[in-house]
Amino acid sequence: MNYDGTLLIIPAYNEGGAIGPVVREVREKCAGLAVLVIDDCSTDATATEAKLGGARVLRLPCHLGLGGAVQAGYKLAFEQGYERVVRIDGDGQHDPADVPRLLEVLEKTGYEVVIGVRSKEPGGFETHPIRKAGIHFFRLLLRPILGRAAADPTSGFLAVNERALGVFAQSFPLEYPEIETLVVLQRRRFRFEEVPCRMRKRMAGRSSITALKSVYYVIHVLLGVFINILRFDGRPRAEKREG
Repeated sequence: MNYDGTLLIIPAYNEGGAIGPVVREVREKCAGLAVLVIDDCSTDATATEAKLGGARVLRLPCHLGLGGAVQAGYKLAFEQGYERVVRIDGDGQHDPADVPRLLEVLEKTGYEVVIGVRSKEPGGFETHPIRKAGIHFFRLLLRPILGRAAADPTSGFLAVNERALGVFAQSFPLEYPEIETLVVLQRRRFRFEEVPCRMRKRMAGRSSITALKSVYYVIHVLLGVFINILRFDGRPRAEKREG
């Protein structure tokens, strides 16, 4: 596959045990794809391991959180003239072999965003029950807002085209961005497609989302979703400017 004009970004915070293998797997399975790791002011060897794996590294001067790190990657991609950006997580849960499929659907449909979602095939990695419950809750919440079902609104595996990249480089939800991003897409009249992908166990370390943080996550995201809804009055942005 031709990866000209495409950048793969990996936001990472204290993923020193996994990021090296993740980068090497991307380079093996997606030969020729440019890889950028955004090191969110890690306190471990994340930046060093990413460089040893063969990635470019953008080291942030302070810890911005997931949304800030992802937007930093989008900003750099936009400023350097990339036309498409793929994002995967730095823990190894996403298989880089699925990256070409996301890009093919992005090209074929002309949609602004394609999201890799957890496949329902038996034998795949089962997510934690707390996260599974959260996914179901946000599916129900988002369906009337989006006007369609979203299989996994918490997925961090996605590809965006130049139109979405231009928007996300200027404005992007912070901290826990995946769900709020779907609302932003709806406000912009952007379209998204979902591609089933097999998810895996993280290669090293543990998730930073504890039971207590899960409660904060739900409250924070709910507020973000409702704020985005209040900002939207039902008219396309071009019509608003004319009025």
